[in-house]
Amino acid sequence: MPKIYGNKLVNAHNMVHAAYKGKYAIGHFNINNLEWTKAVLETAQKTNTPVIIATSEGAIKYMGGANVVVGMVNGLLEDLNITVPVALHLDHGQSVEAAKKCIEAGYSSVMFDGSHFSFEENYAKTKEVVEFAKQYGVSVEAEIGTIGGEEDGVVGKGELGDPEEAKKMVDLGIDFLAAGIGNIHGPYPANWEGLAFEQLKKIEDAINFPMVMHGGSGVPQSQVEKAISLGISKINVNTELQLSFQKATRAYIETGADQDMVKKGFDPRKLLKPGYDAIVSEMTNLITWFGVKGKADEI
Repeated sequence: MPKIYGNKLVNAHNMVHAAYKGKYAIGHFNINNLEWTKAVLETAQKTNTPVIIATSEGAIKYMGGANVVVGMVNGLLEDLNITVPVALHLDHGQSVEAAKKCIEAGYSSVMFDGSHFSFEENYAKTKEVVEFAKQYGVSVEAEIGTIGGEEDGVVGKGELGDPEEAKKMVDLGIDFLAAGIGNIHGPYPANWEGLAFEQLKKIEDAINFPMVMHGGSGVPQSQVEKAISLGISKINVNTELQLSFQKATRAYIETGADQDMVKKGFDPRKLLKPGYDAIVSEMTNLITWFGVKGKADEI
């Protein structure tokens, strides 16, 4: 029998739809370990901001499994007395089985990414996930089109989302929709052409529904704000926090602080603290950009 997520976790439907109505965007922040999760949750609480914390399938495996992630998150919500709305989300679930496994473990939201299938298969599998998830009050994100990427300096724009396909997905009962709009996973190279706002508007005009922007790391603030005005209500961030964490950790090591035997600079709690602080700082900047900072009471 699937477990129901803890009392403090919520699904992401209400927060994302409130953002859509209010013309701001919920920050979705991928987590990679305890420090990451603690930094995101404490920042959300301090700023009174609703938040989605997420794991890819790779991050779930790295951290030991879905049950470990759920246990860690629920424990932190309780012991840190987190009172702002928090959803735990599967990012880019590649199979129906992966989505179901996370729901059974206690995730409160899942993404089924069937964009690598034909639309017909994507639709059928998304429908199966929606029907399963709705039994347990879990929100579902679907994807059409594909998110672009960069290889050897050549930018792939990805397959832009189709408005008719978007409408069919929304009619299945999903909670929010990701679509290819010229966005890219990972760092944006100098020759990136920018977001496809015309296509975003066409999709939004067809569905009048909250949309998700993947590859939120590195998109200029002006484009972020324009995307939000056109219906983007959830923005995914991973690389930006990873780079901030990496830079701060490297700077700490380059000072030689980790070799201080007297002050025990090698202690992981000290070694990882600069990265923790960097996440807090970067996340605070991003939620300000997204317009969601301080919006917890509106959910």
